[in-house]
Amino acid sequence: MNRYEGRRALVTGGGSGIGQATVLRMLAEGGRVVAADVSEAGLADTVAKAGDAATRLTTVVMDVADEDSVKAGVATAVQALGGLDAVVNAAGILRSSHTHETTLASFEQVLRINLVGTFLVVRETIPALREGNGAAVVNFSSTSAMFAHPYMAAYAASKGGIQSMTHALASEYAGAGIRFNSVQPGSISSGMTDGSGASKQSAGPGLPADADMSLFMKLAPALGQGFAGPETVAGVVAMLASDDGAFITGTEVRIDGGTHF
Repeated sequence: MNRYEGRRALVTGGGSGIGQATVLRMLAEGGRVVAADVSEAGLADTVAKAGDAATRLTTVVMDVADEDSVKAGVATAVQALGGLDAVVNAAGILRSSHTHETTLASFEQVLRINLVGTFLVVRETIPALREGNGAAVVNFSSTSAMFAHPYMAAYAASKGGIQSMTHALASEYAGAGIRFNSVQPGSISSGMTDGSGASKQSAGPGLPADADMSLFMKLAPALGQGFAGPETVAGVVAMLASDDGAFITGTEVRIDGGTHF
């Protein structure tokens, strides 16, 4: 399947986890991709894993929490690709703590990277997407936006904001031919959930030492296969950002193995 032949995509968080898996999926389907990440090492790993397809891959170091970095990174991506048809906002962090012990700086950091970072990338890419072909944006919400995930209030707030913002963007830019959707991953094994992420924008949860693990019993996938790999989400993202998703906008797709019925 070569849904991405002639298609140009920017993927943030492309140095690890689901972002990296999305980059590799789009390349495998013939696309030209710019992978953006705050981690140079993570981007180098993505290039190595791309193999021969790396000839269609450009990397750019970009911190989505920094406005100037986003402006420069998006400009580099648009120039390298000659335009944009798809944008995937996968960059994000997960921080866990007792809410009464959470500092304002920590809370704001999560919002800054996850929510504000998504806004900045969307804002800077819209002019290019207006000129794109079958323009589509996929933002990353989470099952935590709709269901209780203890010790993750800041993360849940950021992902709920992304989900609501995605609906507003879909309405605002439908007339311009740009589709906006979000995905809600849950029970996915990645650098964000296991703490092995290469960058601060894919860092692990670090649950409190005295966390009540019984609160997580209901968060097990119903399919009984344990956590799924990041490629499980990448396939759905690739569909939503391709012409196969041409009649899908203003919604979210939950990918959690039946954790939340």
